[in-house]
Amino acid sequence: MDNLALIEAFGDFKEIKNISKIDLMAIIEDSLKTLLRKRYDSDDHFDVIVNPDKGDFQIFLNKTIVEDEMSEDDDLEIEISEVRKIDSTFEVGEEYTQEIEVANLGRRSILTLKQILATKIQEHFNASLYEQFKDRIGEIIIGEVHHIRHKHVILLDDEDNEFILPKENQIPSDFFKKGETVKGIVESVDFRGSKPQIIVSRTAPKFLEELLELEIPEIQDGTIILKKVVRIPGEKAKIAVDAYDDRIDPVGACVGVKGSRIHGVVRELKNENIDVIQWSKNPEIFVKRALGNIIINKIEINEESNYALVYTPVEEISKVIGKQGQNIKLASWLTGYEIDVYRETSDDDDVELREFSDEIEAWIIDEFKKVGLTTARSVLDKDTDALLKIVDLEEETIEDVKNILREELEG
Repeated sequence: MDNLALIEAFGDFKEIKNISKIDLMAIIEDSLKTLLRKRYDSDDHFDVIVNPDKGDFQIFLNKTIVEDEMSEDDDLEIEISEVRKIDSTFEVGEEYTQEIEVANLGRRSILTLKQILATKIQEHFNASLYEQFKDRIGEIIIGEVHHIRHKHVILLDDEDNEFILPKENQIPSDFFKKGETVKGIVESVDFRGSKPQIIVSRTAPKFLEELLELEIPEIQDGTIILKKVVRIPGEKAKIAVDAYDDRIDPVGACVGVKGSRIHGVVRELKNENIDVIQWSKNPEIFVKRALGNIIINKIEINEESNYALVYTPVEEISKVIGKQGQNIKLASWLTGYEIDVYRETSDDDDVELREFSDEIEAWIIDEFKKVGLTTARSVLDKDTDALLKIVDLEEETIEDVKNILREELEG
């Protein structure tokens, strides 16, 4: 049995997939050198020659020729009388090269070689898997539920690659059964020990982006641009879209007739409510659109602090805030502004700030007027923390002003 035939006789070696002949021969060469170092403490006296074209390899042992009865190491030295039986021109001190068959290394060495090969092939597979999926971060993968654990679900794709879907990366209403097909995006790829661990997510905004691209051709071809996606997984999401061509309605194209285009995405996300909003470079318009179909009388933007103050009738407040604060939170994430709401009330029970000029210094009243707060109730209706962000006043000063205003309106 020749060298390669012997290695191919290893049962698990026959199952190798997706390794090129060149890589395979490099693994064999490295494994043989490792074996030689284990047996002889060094591979300095050996030459391992591989031939990828033929898919074969040879091992040569270089022995030093010594005088008869002077050999101290039969593995590394050979007596002159032995080599002159082969070639009478050899001299003491020269090197004699002898080809070694793997089979002649002995049963124990062959078993060791098998273990080394298996380890290095697995290392090669792990490195290839890492490189493959490191470049696929942010892409959708489809896997079948293989194991369901308390803290994660194990998925396998068609090539038996393993993915981990942690509990925190699952939509709250996700419920999986063994054998079920699941979609997610590759979130991260890291080594855990010697094995790459591929983490997938169904909660990342990027997952929604990728689903939209699959369902809407205009996003795929770049006609419609996804400017930003924010979401509270399983509950609500907002996406801002724009179009290169002003004649195209990006919102209508994404939603489709009666929501036909976005319905599949909503279903995949367990009925997550998706608001599609047309992006605008005008911050006031963008904030208004982000909040949805709500009556807004005025919006004041503070670019320096990324703060937006929205004036809306009292009856609209619950719509602005939304269920559990989801609407205003998502609108803030989408626009990049911290949005606060001013509850507009009737002027009948309000008083202009200028009426308090005897008790409040003019420069303090002017600070409130700079941000549109011109009446007593406009100041009282805002939290002190919110006021600190928009007016250049100390907390103690704001509280003093509020106490004066309360005495007038409520005292």
